[in-house]
Amino acid sequence: MQNDKVLLLQLQNKDEAALSALYDNYSGAIYGVILRMCKDEQHAQNLLQDTFLTIWEKAYQYNPEKGKFYTWAYRIAKNKTLNFLRQSQNLIQTEDLSVYTNKQENLIVEPEFLKLNGCLKQLDLHHQKAIELVYFQGLTHKEAHLEMEVPLGTFKSYIKQALKKLQLSYEKAVVWLLIFIDLIR
Repeated sequence: MQNDKVLLLQLQNKDEAALSALYDNYSGAIYGVILRMCKDEQHAQNLLQDTFLTIWEKAYQYNPEKGKFYTWAYRIAKNKTLNFLRQSQNLIQTEDLSVYTNKQENLIVEPEFLKLNGCLKQLDLHHQKAIELVYFQGLTHKEAHLEMEVPLGTFKSYIKQALKKLQLSYEKAVVWLLIFIDLIR
């Protein structure tokens, strides 16, 4: 991974290779935020593309003294997604939500999701809440610490501790799953 400072200088000089490298480095994380917010893959892909187009067009506005590139890109993505959600809200009910019909939905749950969800449930409640606010609801640390009514430093330590615990328990879950699969073969 190239140095972000060099890439950002190149991007501000309209170097397409720098945009491509920044896209490779950050698009996965930004896409995850967008997808969690809008819950639609096609719209999330379009919003991701629109985010990086704005990054390309507004690169001259980025100031590294005010924050990291990811934070700037995240804010652009979040704002674009919120604007999209505001303009596309359906204010008229179009679905039949009748309580008399029995709609059976076939849900397919990925095994990876089950493992991760199981690991999340093992965390302390305050760690679960911190992870949920940041990674599933798309809040910034500043927004989330206010939501949880704890100091910003405390909230950041919650995230750090939760991620460490998740990494350890998730790795253990994968190891146990592999052992279990090996046993039933």
